[in-house]
Amino acid sequence: MTNEKVEFTPVLLGSDFNVYGMARSFYQKYHRPVKAYAAAQLAPTRFTKIVDLTIVAGFDKDPVWIETMKKLKDQYQDHEEPVILIGCGDGYAELISQHKDELADVFVCPYIDYKLLKTLNNKERFYEICEKYDLPYPKTKTITKAEWEKDPTNVPQPFEYPVALKAANSVEWLDVHFEGRKKAFRIQSREEFDQILRLSYENGYQSDFILQDFIPGDDSNMRVLNAYVDQNHQVKMMCLGHPLLEDPAPAAIGNYVAILPEYNEEIYHTIQTFLEAVKFTGYANFDMKYDVRDQKFKLFEINLRQGRSSFFVTLNGYNLADYVVQDYVTKKLADKPVVYGNDDTTKHHLWLGVPVKTFKKYARNNPNKQAALQLIKDKRVGTTYEYSEDMNLKRWALIKWMNHNYVKNFDQYFKQNKG
Repeated sequence: MTNEKVEFTPVLLGSDFNVYGMARSFYQKYHRPVKAYAAAQLAPTRFTKIVDLTIVAGFDKDPVWIETMKKLKDQYQDHEEPVILIGCGDGYAELISQHKDELADVFVCPYIDYKLLKTLNNKERFYEICEKYDLPYPKTKTITKAEWEKDPTNVPQPFEYPVALKAANSVEWLDVHFEGRKKAFRIQSREEFDQILRLSYENGYQSDFILQDFIPGDDSNMRVLNAYVDQNHQVKMMCLGHPLLEDPAPAAIGNYVAILPEYNEEIYHTIQTFLEAVKFTGYANFDMKYDVRDQKFKLFEINLRQGRSSFFVTLNGYNLADYVVQDYVTKKLADKPVVYGNDDTTKHHLWLGVPVKTFKKYARNNPNKQAALQLIKDKRVGTTYEYSEDMNLKRWALIKWMNHNYVKNFDQYFKQNKG
């Protein structure tokens, strides 16, 4: 808690782990609950005193979203203190950017212009940008629906199996449902490849797919980077994490559940140069994987928001939520030096999204795991959702239930990846 008196109102959009992590970051610094709006109630923001959540049916899409935001504009029209709007999901970030001109007279909207967002949010165009700025990324082929319709069982596939397949339009993919649907696919055969394309397009997906050469190695070859870029397009904070374990459940593949802090000057320099060159603003989150074949970190995507596991940044001493306050409220951020996180290993904390026993059982045994186990032994470990200042009997029971489900999912879905 701090005695610093700073007047502002944060409004978070969503109700997931990302929302709770940002709310907790605000609460740890300013000891005030935050307002949040979402289309549905998700478990992480139930039974909490730090998130005042309002549910609005259909709020995740227009026209309900902009109609609701116009009502909130009227509510905050004469608000003396800044009202900061933070989207904690891809869809909400896109909606804020799309309607920024309509909202900016009342709300602080720390987001890039919609044209740039659509370029970066689309994986095909993002890889074109990677080419322009010499950012390494996996060998990639785009698959269009028209290409599939022309010959559903003979879509060209130039890579050896396994291959990686992911929807180019991550927002549209949220509304596509079929048995076996995943956030991302690791495909082992031609038969499986054809089946996934057929099920996706027959169940309403309209956009392209990104097919990629699979980079060998397990979860511990991944890296995740969170950054904050101020309103002058200057990077002010970068924090790198080394994921040691991912959620194996089909709907959650790609969600990290264990992150060890890491420092890498080369990655920081590369990403900072890129973000400042494209005149980025606000929060950014990058996923990448180390390719032993050419000793390079290959970028998978940029998320134009904080990541689901981004509380690991606050846990390691860099309060993620406070950067936007320093930028737009106190206006002190512009004069501060860039923070390159995790250079001091004595301050490292392990972030977990699963019970300790699950991490111990399933994380690949290597020196990084041993470093994580030492942090656990030293009690330098934390989660997003277990917060001692926000605990009551109902929330305690909810956390027990969430942890039980994690254990069950790992037992059901996990298969050791031999790399």
